Amino acid sequence: MKLVILDSETVTRNDVSLDGLTALGEAKVYGYTPNDEVAERIGDADAVICNKCLITEEVFERCPNLKFVGLFATGYNNVDLKAATKHGAVVCNVPSYSTNAVAQHTFAFILNEYNKVAEYAATVDRGDWVNYKLFTFFGIPTSELAGKTIGIVGYGSIGRKVGEIARAFGMNVVTYTRSPQKVTDGTPCLSLEELLGKSDIVSLHCPLTEENSKMINARTLSLMKPTALLINTARGGLVDEQALCDALNSGTIAGACVDALTFEPMREDCPLRKAKNCTMTPHVAWAPLETRERLLERVAENLKAWKAGSPINVVNAEV
Repeated sequence: MKLVILDSETVTRNDVSLDGLTALGEAKVYGYTPNDEVAERIGDADAVICNKCLITEEVFERCPNLKFVGLFATGYNNVDLKAATKHGAVVCNVPSYSTNAVAQHTFAFILNEYNKVAEYAATVDRGDWVNYKLFTFFGIPTSELAGKTIGIVGYGSIGRKVGEIARAFGMNVVTYTRSPQKVTDGTPCLSLEELLGKSDIVSLHCPLTEENSKMINARTLSLMKPTALLINTARGGLVDEQALCDALNSGTIAGACVDALTFEPMREDCPLRKAKNCTMTPHVAWAPLETRERLLERVAENLKAWKAGSPINVVNAEV
């Protein structure tokens, strides 16, 4: 079996081994592949593994041997699933591998915002505490999480984990989900509009689809509390970034924490670069060492299962 890995640098910088994958076939590994070179690099390979490279109808047409597309991710919007099915290729993702990591990053954002850790650390670095007359220097307002309401948009494995952590802090948890019948822990299911109006923190944990693209926009932002915090550790396309920038700069909402953008890497003209009260990280919520080790193990399991004739975690139609 010929195997091509197109963008290994998205999962390892020589700190996590690819040996479990490369041992499964005659492998070629590329750290990064521009989209206009994807088909050329796949060539006559039987299987390809990638993270965000576009696997389009043209790629399948130019690579007739390609019958397995493995993803270093849960999301699969970079693959044309209809084209994959048409060409008899199986597309496999890795669900739920980053649940703990993304929930942890969500609360890293929340705690930094509510406890102002970075801002207080900066005052210490400036010498403000050294030069202050009292034992405590609390000029930057902070707040307790207990009693606050967090609205979780999307209640899959990550959303549920965020809710679990929130309850440990004494928070009230509500959710908006397209599958309310699957919410079995008693969490109130609200409409999106109700959730936005009630929540002190709104946290996005849903996949990006055609239906929910830019679900956070000028209209929905106007429904939020002026003291509210928006968190996006899901997909950038869920948010109209210009509308969020405008809402932050005008005080429509108090703040935002963003780990994913519509265009990645960030463009020079990204509206959020200069938005007020916007904390950003470069799409790293999923990326702790343990998480990436787990991811690579499961990608290898997907490839082994396909080779054995019993594919798992298939996201396209039966082929």
